[in-house]
Amino acid sequence: MHYEFDFAFLQNSVGALLEGLKVTLQLALAANLMGLVLGFLLCLLVMSRWAILRWPAQLFIEFFRCTPALLQIVWFFYCIPMMVDVFIDPLVMGILALGLNLTAFNAEAYRAGVQAVPREHLDACTALGLKPFHRTFYVVLPQALRSALPVLLTNGIGSLQQSALVAIVAISDLMYVAKGLATDAYRPLETYSVVALVYFALSLPISKLANLIERRQDAAMQR
Repeated sequence: MHYEFDFAFLQNSVGALLEGLKVTLQLALAANLMGLVLGFLLCLLVMSRWAILRWPAQLFIEFFRCTPALLQIVWFFYCIPMMVDVFIDPLVMGILALGLNLTAFNAEAYRAGVQAVPREHLDACTALGLKPFHRTFYVVLPQALRSALPVLLTNGIGSLQQSALVAIVAISDLMYVAKGLATDAYRPLETYSVVALVYFALSLPISKLANLIERRQDAAMQR
């Protein structure tokens, strides 16, 4: 079968695609910000000496890591409103679903970074009389963040790509808009090819940055 590609029909849909891209970026940026902040706090809970804090945090991580992201999105959109009988803006629900999923994965990245902090640095904090808050946010966090940064960036790319899943609950992101255009024009190959290139263009620089940081960290450790 011979298929002739025709991208001309997309010229009139650039505005719609840009609006969808705007929603995708909002989802990805907000979810990543949420994942970066809550991920570290969840990491502290998981590493707590008190089981009453540690066990629920570990259960949270295992739930979000061991269930499909698509199922989590659907559950947030349909189950939570039914349980609490409160309507929440779909975009906010999408951010919550993606952000909490990313939080679980980032918590594990942070934990590896915290465990890599030299014991001597913690002993120095004790010798200087630093309070736990100051030790955590001025000594542990900067070093853990630096060690975990390549993994955090990789997780961020995954979150950007997973944001396409919200199309199933009719959030007008890039994937949802593309689906409508492909259906209306009967041109799925052209439409989804363009969308794939957009996701690729967004993800590739972040991936290269993560690789660069990782190489520099490896080189620093070999000195």
